[in-house]
Amino acid sequence: MLTDDARYKIFKALESNPDMSQRQLAAELGISLGRVNYCLQALIEKGQVKVKNFSQSANKKRYLYVLTPAGIESKARLTKRFLKRKIAEYEALKAEIAEIQKDLERHVP
Repeated sequence: MLTDDARYKIFKALESNPDMSQRQLAAELGISLGRVNYCLQALIEKGQVKVKNFSQSANKKRYLYVLTPAGIESKARLTKRFLKRKIAEYEALKAEIAEIQKDLERHVP
């Protein structure tokens, strides 16, 4: 299954380095090569990523993975949701830390 987090991380990595190999992408994201391949195929089928041969490479099996306009739009929506979720996590963690500090102050002189 292609999660929002996986899509976001793939979009972000490919946007910064479109000639990244699937193996490099897997290593950078800390996921299996098979999962990267599955995710890229799903993004290609959705029209969010386009594949081009990397013509300057001596290895003609290398590809460029380019975000399409639909991919850029999807990345923007994912970024907004990702940021909203991370801010909520941050606020919850901040509240938990404040509660632990209050508890500590009550029990430790």
